[in-house]
Order: sequence, then C-alpha cells, then structure tokens
Amino acid sequence: MKKLVLPLGLILPVLAFSQVKKKDTAKITNIEEVVFQRKDKGKTNDLTSVRISARDAQNVASISGGIEGLIKTLPSVNSNTELSSQYMVRGGNYDENLIYINDIEIYRPFLIRNSQQEGLSIINPDMVSTVNFSAGGFEPRYGDKMSSALNIYYREPEKYEVSGEASLIGGRLTAGLASKNKKLTALFSGRYRNTNLVLNTLNEDTDFNPKYYDFQSYINYHFNDKLSLSFIGFYSKNDYEMIPKEREVNFGSVNQPINLNVFYNGRENDAYKNMMGTVSLNYKPSEKWRFTLDSFAYQNREREYYTIASSYILQTFDPITGAPVTSYDVGGQIEHARNDLFVRTYGTQLRTKFSPNVNTDIEFGFKFEKENLQDLTNEWKLVDSSGYSVPTMPFDPRFPDASDLDLFYSISGKNHIQPTRLSAYGQYSQKFYWGSSRVFVNAGARVAHWSFNNETIFSPRAQFAIKPEWNADMLFTLSGGIYYQAPYYKEIKDLDGNFNSNIKSQRSIQAILKNDYEFTFEDRPFKLTTELYYKKMDNLIPYYMDNVRIRYSGKNNATGYAYGIDTRLFGEFVPGIDSWLSASYARVFENIDGRGDIPRPTDQRLRFAMFYQDYMPKFPSMRVNLTLTYAMGLPNGAPVFTDPYQYQKTLPSYKRVDLGLSKVFIDRKDKKKTYGFWGNFEELILGVQVFNAFNINNTVSNQWITDSNTSLMYPVPVRLTGRFFNVKLEFKIK
Repeated sequence: MKKLVLPLGLILPVLAFSQVKKKDTAKITNIEEVVFQRKDKGKTNDLTSVRISARDAQNVASISGGIEGLIKTLPSVNSNTELSSQYMVRGGNYDENLIYINDIEIYRPFLIRNSQQEGLSIINPDMVSTVNFSAGGFEPRYGDKMSSALNIYYREPEKYEVSGEASLIGGRLTAGLASKNKKLTALFSGRYRNTNLVLNTLNEDTDFNPKYYDFQSYINYHFNDKLSLSFIGFYSKNDYEMIPKEREVNFGSVNQPINLNVFYNGRENDAYKNMMGTVSLNYKPSEKWRFTLDSFAYQNREREYYTIASSYILQTFDPITGAPVTSYDVGGQIEHARNDLFVRTYGTQLRTKFSPNVNTDIEFGFKFEKENLQDLTNEWKLVDSSGYSVPTMPFDPRFPDASDLDLFYSISGKNHIQPTRLSAYGQYSQKFYWGSSRVFVNAGARVAHWSFNNETIFSPRAQFAIKPEWNADMLFTLSGGIYYQAPYYKEIKDLDGNFNSNIKSQRSIQAILKNDYEFTFEDRPFKLTTELYYKKMDNLIPYYMDNVRIRYSGKNNATGYAYGIDTRLFGEFVPGIDSWLSASYARVFENIDGRGDIPRPTDQRLRFAMFYQDYMPKFPSMRVNLTLTYAMGLPNGAPVFTDPYQYQKTLPSYKRVDLGLSKVFIDRKDKKKTYGFWGNFEELILGVQVFNAFNINNTVSNQWITDSNTSLMYPVPVRLTGRFFNVKLEFKIK
C-alpha cells in the first residue's frame, strides 16, 4: 500500500494547468438542473461551509470534545488550550462564534474563567448526523457574530439502538428507538465526565474535583409526509471544586533561572447549570414550500465563589550549584469573588423556504427573543508585596503615611435588565450556467434591533461561486459583506461591573476569496483549499484575555483590521480514510483611541495542524488517529487592567500531539458472524488515547509577580496539562 507524502510547500494555490479549456465542450441550452451537491439532511446553500464527518469527530483523540477537537485542526481556527472547547477564528475571540443545533442558536456559559473549569461541549457526537462550519462570509440566515458559524444537525435513529463509551475520565450512554412505520423516533443520551486525573498532570499540588454531566433528547413525530413535530431537550450541570495547596514554577533563562514557590489557603467552588428546550413544527405542503416554526427557551444559572490567599517567594539560583543567590520578593495576595448570574431567554422564530425549481431557493425568517439577565458581581484582588499593598507606592517608614491601601482591582455591580431582541433575514440562492461554467449566487441581508441600547443594525451579505469547464477541477468563490457583533452580557459589562446602555455593535466588513482544487493521486481523491481574507473593523470594544475569560472595557473606542491566508489539503492519504493538513498565516491589529496599531490579544500569526488516520493493511482492525498542532504564541500575556500599549508580552508557542489507538473486535461492516453473548453487539472497540504524547509544557497565560525592589513585574507561566494515558471501551448493541 502506497501512502501519499507531500511536502508542506505543496499547500499553495495550484493554478497551473487550469487555464486550458476542454476541447469538446458543446454549447449547452435548455438547462434545467445544475447539481453542485447532494440533497441530504443538513444541506446548506452556504458556499463558505465546510462539511465535517461526525464519525471522525467520534474517533478524534481530544480532551475538550469531539466536534470542537476536530474543528481546531482547520486552518482558520486557533486555540491555545486543550481543556477548553472554545476556539478563535481569524483573529476573533471566543465570543464571536455562532453555534446552532438544528438551526437553534446555542449559548455557552459566561463566567468560565479557567479552561479546567469547563466540562464537555454541549454538542454530543453520538447524536450528530451533519456538521457544517463556516469561518466567515457566511449567509444571511445566520446571526450577528463577526467570526464563524457552526451548525449541527442531530440524527433520527432508524431502529432500536443502544451505544456507549466508558473511559478513565467519564462515559456516555445513548439509546434510540423508532416505530415500525418510522412515525415516531427518539434519541436519548447521557454523559458524565471528571477530568481530575488529567488535571493531576499539572505541575502543582492541588485537589481538583471537576464533575460534569448532561442529558439530551431528540424526539420526532411525523404525522404524515407533510407535517412533523420535533423536540430537543438539554440539561447540564457542571460543578468545579478546587483546593490549591502548593505550587512551584521554574522559569527565566539558562543564565538567570528564576524560581517561584507559592503556598495557598482557601478554596474555589463554582457551579454552572444550563437548560434548554425547543419545539419545532415542520410543514411541507409541496416540494416547493417549506415552513418551520420554532419555540425555544434557554436558562442558565452560574455561581462563581472563591476566596484564595497565597504567599510566595521569588528568587534566583546559581545555575551550577543550585544555591539561592538573590531573593527578589516575598509577598502574597488574596483573590475573592462572589459572582452570581441568571440568564433566561425565550422566543420563537418562523422560517420559510420557497424553491420554484431545483436551482432556486428563496428564504425568509423572523425571530423574536425576550431576555432576562440578572447579574451580581463582587470580585476583588489584594496584592501585598513586602508589607505594602500594590499599587500603593512604598513610603519611608520613618514618616507616617495616611494614604489608603488600594486593592489591585475591584469589580462590583448589581444589574438586572429585560430587553427584547428582534431580527429578520431574507436571502436568494440561484444556480445557473454562464456559458459553459457553472455559477452559484447567494445574496441577501438581515436586520436586527435590540431594545436595551435601542440599536438597529443592517447586514447585507453575498456569495458568488464559479466552476469553469477546465481540465483542472476548480471552484472559485468570492464572499463577504457587513457582519456585526451584537452585544450581550459580556460586551455590555464594563470593567467596574456595570451595564453600559450606550454600547453599540462591533462591525466587521469582510471579503474572502477561496479556491477549491480537486484532483486524484494514486487513484485517490484529494482537495486543496486556499482562502485569502481581509476584515476592516470599527466600533471595536477592547478586551483583556486571562486564560479563557474575556473582560471587555465596555467602550466602543477602537478600530482594527485582520488579514491572512488559509490552506488545507484534504483527502485519502490512506485509501478509504480521510485525513488533512492545515496551515495558515494570520494577523489582527487594533487601534485604541487613535494611539496606533497594536496586535490584538488573538493575533495568531503562523499555525500548522494535522488530522491523520491510518490502519494496518494486514490487520485493518488496528486503527490509529493523530492530531498535531503548532501555533505561535498569542500576545495576551500582559497583566489584566494594564495599558496594552505599555505591556506587550507574547506567550510561548503552543505545541501538542494527541494520539488515539484502537482495536476493533466487532464491526457491523464485517460479514463475520458472532455467537452467544458477543452476538448482541454491532460494534465493540477498545482504545488507548495518549494526550500530549511528547509531554510538552504549554502555557495558557501568565501570573504576574512584582519585585518590590525594582517595581518590575515578572510573568510566571501558567502551565497546561502533561502527558496522560486514557483507556476507553466503545460498544453498540443490536
């Protein structure tokens, strides 16, 4: 078996040999149908969308979750922590991404501060049938975010089924049923996860107890071929308990190694509870018309309670003898928070699709949302260094000083709002021939109004694609428009803890040029995708990134721009199995109050990723999958609440390899029959996952320690997880 090995230099736009038109191209008249893609469930007219295999998402070795773990290997997506299911796309932050399940927008928890607080993603890979992801320039039917749109469609079981997974960090159990006439189908799934064993690979003495469980259901009843009713229900609870004891960090350089010892007292106890329910009525009176009425309700209760006191000593050691040389500082700090958040959103949306012929789609939609946000914030930090409180300046002990001892920061607020959000969209999609070239056009606009800031936004968007009749199989796509980041809880909250009713939507004007080149090599299919993009942004709200928490300034006082190039080589590196290589170069800058351009905290620069699958030719039941990521460090290592023009600290590069090995004992595709107890199984797979296979010490953020003698601030790296071996058993019962 030959395997395809291509150098990274081949991941470039391939335009050679594409300018030669086929000689026998006949004149085409009376064309009735132009076929670009199959009409299956989850079909989308969005030309920027990438289809992701639900099966690959189940196989990938990922701590944070299957779907997001696979999305992070795409060239336009970046993440500098394996513990979080959140991601950044083309210079945007975690809050700029849309997530839909069956066309219903999903919300994430808001008070997550550290990546180890997160549990599983809301998306259950066992229930997924179709995954569509767009990294920008998406169609008008998607909402008002500046970066990306992820749309997940859940599947309907065709018969009775039971499947599950058990591993060292959790498990899941899924059951499906379908009536004989397929009128009633139901899918139920429950998951549990505890990442305590993974977090124990951190280089610190801490008692962790992060518990996460959820339950989801998807029920469908088909009255007839024209009318159906469906329900999606979701409940999750995430409890995070942490009791830190001691931590030792070595950093600095070879010539000046620095050691930090920290001793803790206190604990953290956080709780996140999310519930969602959606009822959808689908009516299809004819092949040309489709109506969908959705009623939804979402509720989120979050509690973030912690009081942690720490004392530290910062000193250097002789690199040869290891003896202490200089003690820079002895001090301590107290971090305290009593934050409570209640979010309730309910509403309804009506979507209509009219298809006068197989090549034309006209879509309209209207959405009403009522929101209830109750926020109680009480958070502060006291930093003590050699007997005085930072940021109070040191004073001469011979003379009395009556000045106040200031807190390093204090955030306090009590907010309650009940705004209404209205939105509508319309779009037109058309396939046709232009000479001998196939053309696709998707254009439209959406409008939205929010009563809290009394703002109305208008967002025109368009996509144009052409597939020339060349020898080379190529598709060129141009997409873009005006995309807004409609403000919500995080954006409207300023650094003092109050809601700002004068805040406006951030705006991004996007242009994306894309080329898809499909070819065969060794009788195997491949596709090379190259994208160039540019974003011009204004009304930006500057923010700080601390681990995975984003703190906005609450002011629209910045402008910015982003540009980059993404490439992805996708195909069967091994016959019958999909793999891909991704590479990207991206920059994003902001200008705050006209002071000049500086990199945003999400400035990605160079990134390379790979998702690879293989099997043994003589033993196809032995399978392997590998994910590899290299990303240059993000410039978000500066202290929170400081002037970003004075502090620019880039984190180290993020490097990680995760490996999954599995042995398939029973596979439903095999024709071999099993008897007795084993005859009850359709699938039985035993796997071993190696997280962070090379045990690389990655850094997610910095903890800043002040030298009282020189007032210098030292960035102490906050490390991520080390190598961990996980064993899992997957099964499916007939």
